[in-house]
Amino acid sequence: MEFYQNLPRNRKEFALFMAVISLISVNIIAPLITSFEIGFHWQTWANVLPIIPFIWLAVIVFVLATYQPAAWLTSKIVAEKDSFNVHILTNILCTVFMMSIGLTVVGTWIGQQHISWEPLQHFFYRWPRNFALAFAVELLIAQPIARWVMRLLHQRQERQKIAE
Repeated sequence: MEFYQNLPRNRKEFALFMAVISLISVNIIAPLITSFEIGFHWQTWANVLPIIPFIWLAVIVFVLATYQPAAWLTSKIVAEKDSFNVHILTNILCTVFMMSIGLTVVGTWIGQQHISWEPLQHFFYRWPRNFALAFAVELLIAQPIARWVMRLLHQRQERQKIAE
């Protein structure tokens, strides 16, 4: 029953869920990764802000591209009888794993505003850090907030149904 309250039930709710997660994630992860690359300064954060909309679009593309493969991989790792939390944790792990691989390269291209071999040459140095940051943000901040938004939405819908 917990999954019914905390997860999207239709495409419209999925779009809201994805928007909440992606906006939170992009606004935390992109500045953090950039700061690890060039230093923790207010100027670094200010330089990232104009690029965030483009990174956000890439995140949306990667979410849509990895949604089904991550669900399939999650189903291979966990059993149906496992708890809701195990399913969520494993799905977050699978999704972030897949997305971080692509965004380590594409995000660098967007951030540097040109395509080069550099992100591929430094991939095995950057990817573990990027994966760890993204996983922590998703697990501890973005996903809980998005599930809370879904729960509030569903509670509101149920109150409206009862009132009718």
